[in-house]
Amino acid sequence: MNESTLTKMDFTYLSQKPGVQLIKAGTYQKKELNGALGIPALQSQIIDVPVTSKENALQLGYFSMKPSEDFEFTYTFLEMKVVLKGKIIVRDEQDKKYVAEAGDVLIFTPDTTVIFDKESDGEAIYSAHRLPEPAFL
Repeated sequence: MNESTLTKMDFTYLSQKPGVQLIKAGTYQKKELNGALGIPALQSQIIDVPVTSKENALQLGYFSMKPSEDFEFTYTFLEMKVVLKGKIIVRDEQDKKYVAEAGDVLIFTPDTTVIFDKESDGEAIYSAHRLPEPAFL
């Protein structure tokens, strides 16, 4: 993802005016990650929802994963993922396993690489300090 690509895209940011917004469950349809990551058997979905384009970009997103394939992801930004149901399992570079279940929060700091475990079977919402990822919109 590069800045020039992002500036050419038209995003609808949630924070356009003062007030309260309610986002009902199921409002956004998640995209399949198997094609984006090149792992055909992966059963994982994601959607980015741009919140603000201000100085500290902020994303809201929905993530789900069913038992299928492991996949590696490197966080170059701060992200917090709140598990809503089921479990999301990640392993760090030292192979330490973290099992997050409903109500648990995973915090990923910049320059962190993790493996999302193929045994994961859960749903989460996340907030990330970054611009939207075009593949996840």
